[in-house]
Amino acid sequence: MELSKIEQRVYDQLKEVIDPELQIDLVNLGLIYDIDVNQSGHCLVTMTLTTMGCPLVDELNLLIKQAVLSVAGVVECEIKLVWEPVWDPSKMTRYARIALGIH
Repeated sequence: MELSKIEQRVYDQLKEVIDPELQIDLVNLGLIYDIDVNQSGHCLVTMTLTTMGCPLVDELNLLIKQAVLSVAGVVECEIKLVWEPVWDPSKMTRYARIALGIH
């Protein structure tokens, strides 16, 4: 994904959002599909979850919004939860796979 400077700052902040169950950040888990920040500071984060029935969706939404809104120039955060493409372990970074013992 190609990012503008402000979108890169959002991406970097999302690396600080840790999945409470897996203890790995959302970026390394491969859950963040796209970030779009428009001229007025509205940020749209397109993402997925590891499972459709994730019980932590509300907690994750709060953590994501806090992280995104901490970026200078971002005034609003919208989260678009998608199920296509389907998440699978191949979307994780090497770091995440090693941390979770998946080789």
